[in-house]
Amino acid sequence: MDYNRNNTKLVYSRNGTKPYYLLNDSPHHRKIPWDVWIPVPELVLLKSYWVIFLVAVTSFCISVTGDFVFDDSEAILNNSDLLPETPVLNIFRNDFWGMKLTFNTSHKSYRPLTTLTFRWNCAFSGGLHPFGFHLINIILHGIVSMLSFRLFAVFFQSCLSGDRAPRASFVCALLYAVHPIHTESVAGVVGRADLLSALFFILSFLAYTKSVESHHNLNDPPSQFSPLWIGWSLVLAGIAMLCKEQGVTVIGICSAYDIIVVCNVDILCLLRPSSLSQESSKQWLQSLLLRHVVLAAGGSLLLIGRWQVMGSSPPMFQLVDNPASFEESFLYRVLNYNYVYALNWWLLVHPFWLCFDWSMGCIPLIRSLTDPRLVAVAVFWMTASFLLYCCLSHEDRRIRRLVTMSVALLVIPFLPASNLFFRVGFVIAERVLYIPSLGFSLLVVVGFRQLCFSMEQYRVYLHICIIVLVGCFVVKSLQRSSEWRNEEVLFKSGLKVCPLNAKVHYNIAKNSADHGDRELAVKEYQEAIRLNPNYDQAMNNLANILKDMGELKSAEKLLLKAIHIRADFAAAWMNLGIVQSSLGKTKEAERSYLIALKHRRRYPDCYYNLGNLYLDQKRYNDAYQAWRNATFLRPSHLVAWNNMIIMLDSTGDLNKAESLAREALRYLPEESSLHFNLANTLGKIGKYQDSEWHFLHAIKLTKNNPSYYTNLGVLYHRWKKYDKAEEAYQQALQMQPGLKSARDNLELLHKTLTRLRSQH
Repeated sequence: MDYNRNNTKLVYSRNGTKPYYLLNDSPHHRKIPWDVWIPVPELVLLKSYWVIFLVAVTSFCISVTGDFVFDDSEAILNNSDLLPETPVLNIFRNDFWGMKLTFNTSHKSYRPLTTLTFRWNCAFSGGLHPFGFHLINIILHGIVSMLSFRLFAVFFQSCLSGDRAPRASFVCALLYAVHPIHTESVAGVVGRADLLSALFFILSFLAYTKSVESHHNLNDPPSQFSPLWIGWSLVLAGIAMLCKEQGVTVIGICSAYDIIVVCNVDILCLLRPSSLSQESSKQWLQSLLLRHVVLAAGGSLLLIGRWQVMGSSPPMFQLVDNPASFEESFLYRVLNYNYVYALNWWLLVHPFWLCFDWSMGCIPLIRSLTDPRLVAVAVFWMTASFLLYCCLSHEDRRIRRLVTMSVALLVIPFLPASNLFFRVGFVIAERVLYIPSLGFSLLVVVGFRQLCFSMEQYRVYLHICIIVLVGCFVVKSLQRSSEWRNEEVLFKSGLKVCPLNAKVHYNIAKNSADHGDRELAVKEYQEAIRLNPNYDQAMNNLANILKDMGELKSAEKLLLKAIHIRADFAAAWMNLGIVQSSLGKTKEAERSYLIALKHRRRYPDCYYNLGNLYLDQKRYNDAYQAWRNATFLRPSHLVAWNNMIIMLDSTGDLNKAESLAREALRYLPEESSLHFNLANTLGKIGKYQDSEWHFLHAIKLTKNNPSYYTNLGVLYHRWKKYDKAEEAYQQALQMQPGLKSARDNLELLHKTLTRLRSQH
């Protein structure tokens, strides 16, 4: 039915607000639903949950074919906690990136339940295959979007005195499901932390509403509550926090909902001394205070536990991670924080300006009161002031409650990222807006309904606008999801938004180097260093490329500058040692390696390179000990095992070489080079049968290595199995006709055979 305001009668409640309109032409004055002007067909409402799920999944479905990108490398590909041989309990001792929480370099991101789901993904899919990881993320987003429909329905029903407002709830959930700001959380595998946290965030809130639901009628605040449901809500809040730290903020949402909606407290009324003087007020007030004592106690325990887990110390961040937090001037620090808040708000309003990383010059600091960007700060606070006015003074009490809860749902989950309580390690992170966008969606729909109500003559155009908005969001989400499928496209998309971001250029360079494009890698690393002259990591990586290109002096110069900028940069010290060793500066190289090990004691690659230096100096015992340390720290360090075996073999310690090779094979049973080196040693000892088995196994694992056939021929030659020796040599020469060792050995074999025939 098309409802017209001219055909309605306004009805006032006892407190003078405008709760609803009635139809004049009805003998019983039927009540008009609050959201009747929102365009949602009845047929769609019958299948609301499934429609929302399908739209949510469809909006980000392209990402299911994506690779592991950006932060996925550290959290998944390089995270040993996901490996089946790693004890599961390590997940609860390490941070999200697989590093010990007690390490100074740890970001203290404690999300063990999210990491546990990664491990399950890895186990069920038979390895680190991105398809399964992305599929779970998309499904989780669909489930969270479905639950958001229930959350919005609870808000509307409570704030509108029983009106469920299904159309408004549906459009809120639809906007949330398709919002492009969620792309990073859904398409990036590490975004699962936000998805799981939001899932348990909503469940925790819904559990809290259950605690007062049975004792609450729409007119009077509850004087009793269910301790069981509050306890369950706190448990779910703890689970949300163990998925991502932001989840604990649900306790603040429960508190705001209890005060504003359940107890129907008007903030302005609290300023009146007589507002709580009645005896009836004391009962529900005591119940409210008791519930908040429980919430405060539960929240405090969760936060204290979290603080203890991270070693009772905050994470350490660098200037490039969050420049505004290092600003010495209090005034400019506050102005820069507010500009960042304004940008976060703008990303929700206009999510077509997205970037995978917002650090390192992407947002230059405001250092002058004449900076034109302060206009954005002023507009932001004008908008905030208008929302505050609606919360406090709007004529319709229901709108006051809805706007207040929208703002609470927008602001409270954002507080951990606000820099107000502690320094965070980013400027803007689109992932942290996954939960706050719930409040944004609610705010948009409340505003849309008010416009439809007050601007009847433009209602059709408003309906078209909301439909176009949803459509644009879907298209943008699909387009942005496609950019998140591989790193090359993702990193280059960042240049369109943040061309001054040194980290964007760094990531393009790193990706280019991984794909063999050295020219582009050098160019982009140089640009990153130009934009950020103190970018030590870029200097280190560029030096590695120059070293491989033979430009040792330039590489040494860059590495010396990197360690001057960051004296505890262990990787730069190690790479400096490698370059100095190549330049013949053996004493300086040894010193660089030892300094690297001082700053990072568990550094197997550094021990390996130190062992190589000692080998060049013929310090065999020192080389052996260095390589032993490398394999102790990383039993899968193949080249260290091989170097030890070859060195022991060449120095004549054959029994020790055999023992070491067999030990290595316990860790790496399918490594052909280990079987090959063991076979060589066994052949020299005279264990021809064992040697033959390991040669053949090495060839089975790596069929196209001519050296394996050559040395097998040598074994048969010694063993006097001349026919097999000749066959092995010929096989090697067939693979590599110019292989001198195989040709020389074959000629020697022919001479031996000729001599034997002449003797007979």
